[in-house]
Amino acid sequence: MNALDDLQPLIAPPAIGWWPPAPGWWLLFVGLLLLSWGIWRLRGWRPRRRPPQVAAESVMDPVRSAALAELARLPRPYDGAPAGAWLQQINALLKRLCRNHYPGANSHTLNGRQWLAFLDNRCPAAGLTRWMVLVEGAYKPECKLDDKAIAGLSQAVDTWIRKHV
Repeated sequence: MNALDDLQPLIAPPAIGWWPPAPGWWLLFVGLLLLSWGIWRLRGWRPRRRPPQVAAESVMDPVRSAALAELARLPRPYDGAPAGAWLQQINALLKRLCRNHYPGANSHTLNGRQWLAFLDNRCPAAGLTRWMVLVEGAYKPECKLDDKAIAGLSQAVDTWIRKHV
């Protein structure tokens, strides 16, 4: 006899089902769950897109916007033209704004240095107290301003309209 005849018949290996998976698959599954959870959590810490910041000047109230537009429309007295009417219009514009924004202050009754002090108390950055010509120039016959003074006063009034409290 042959040695091969003494061997037992082959036993078929048991069928391996798909469940339960091997321990390595469990670890992979748990790792994927932790990774997903971590990404979901980090999503909250990521800086969110914010809408672009709009400059404070562009979200002004409509009264200030209208006042700035009116100031820009006023004809400036360049080339030695009399400045009295221009100064009166600026004063009237400022008085209307003050009457609107500070109704209880009775600012429309102020004149001269008191008026300029009132304006400067509301917005020191404009520095309107140094522009005495604003209140006196309207009453001087043939008040004339040089181009530098016109630009400076216009800038000061513009600053006051933008920044007064």
